[in-house]
Amino acid sequence: MKCIADIFAVSNFRRQKTMKTKLILAGVLACIGIGTQAQDTKTEEPKGKAIVQVFGNFHTGFGTDNDDRGFELERSYLGYEYNFGKGLSVKGVMDIGKSSNINDYQRIAYIKNALVQWKSGNLTLSGGLISTTQFNFQEKFWGYRYIMKSFQDEYKFGSSADLGLSVAYRFADWVSADAIIVNGEGYKKIQKVDGLNYGLGVTLTPVKGFQVRVYGGLNESGEEGKKDIANLAAFIGYKHKRFALGAEYNQMWNASYKDGADQNGYSVFASVKLSRIADIYARFDDLYSKNDWNIAKDEQAAILGAQFKLGKYVKIAPNFRLTVPKADGAKNGYYAYVNCYFGF
Repeated sequence: MKCIADIFAVSNFRRQKTMKTKLILAGVLACIGIGTQAQDTKTEEPKGKAIVQVFGNFHTGFGTDNDDRGFELERSYLGYEYNFGKGLSVKGVMDIGKSSNINDYQRIAYIKNALVQWKSGNLTLSGGLISTTQFNFQEKFWGYRYIMKSFQDEYKFGSSADLGLSVAYRFADWVSADAIIVNGEGYKKIQKVDGLNYGLGVTLTPVKGFQVRVYGGLNESGEEGKKDIANLAAFIGYKHKRFALGAEYNQMWNASYKDGADQNGYSVFASVKLSRIADIYARFDDLYSKNDWNIAKDEQAAILGAQFKLGKYVKIAPNFRLTVPKADGAKNGYYAYVNCYFGF
């Protein structure tokens, strides 16, 4: 009987030990599961950030433009972006700037962006008042938007934002494509006519740092007797950690929906990084119009300057500018600027 009791005691001890082992393993697995869940929750935790960007300058002309001088607050962007997780985000931005009417000295405010965006893998979908894709790539490559707009934006070949939808997909590391359909009247105007603006772009990166982009667009007039606007843009650029080179050619047919009002031009630019806080840049633009229909605004323009980063949020960029009008009798313009940027 004593032997039987001993056997049961040993068996009971083993069961208890096995049960303790299982409980310990269960506890470890539970902790791992809770930790993993906490990490996933942290990864997907919604978060937002404020958007503040201010562009300003002091400028003075020389010669015939000697009286053109002063401080200028060119543009302010104020907004907020919120990421819900799982690729879904929203963004709203106000654009506070100057009126295009030279007799209007009042500050005016527009809604620049009011959009919903979803990213999943290589796919990006955007809807609402979105940034257009006509020259967004070139603007980012140029990198000095607060100093001077990129060529197409500077000479009104299209709008930087509009109401509609866009889709972008990266097929491989070296090729991506994007398509957009918007109202075609920009972000400063409501939809007045029934025409839409369609665009398709392809971006190639054959080797690291070297990029090629081609974009074509059609902006329907939507009105009897007016012509559709067509755009073609080609860009090539190389960006190294120490320098960047870029060149673009742009063609627009039937500007302002007018038959035969064609424009074309090119822009070449370069920048060199001198140190962690300083770099230099240069750019040359050349704008033409068919049969000189826009001769009063056709010009060559050049800029040469430097940029200094004062901390994380402030940039200062002194530069010199030259404009050479193509109209007979028009005099060249000479300016010195100190552009300033604050943003986060």
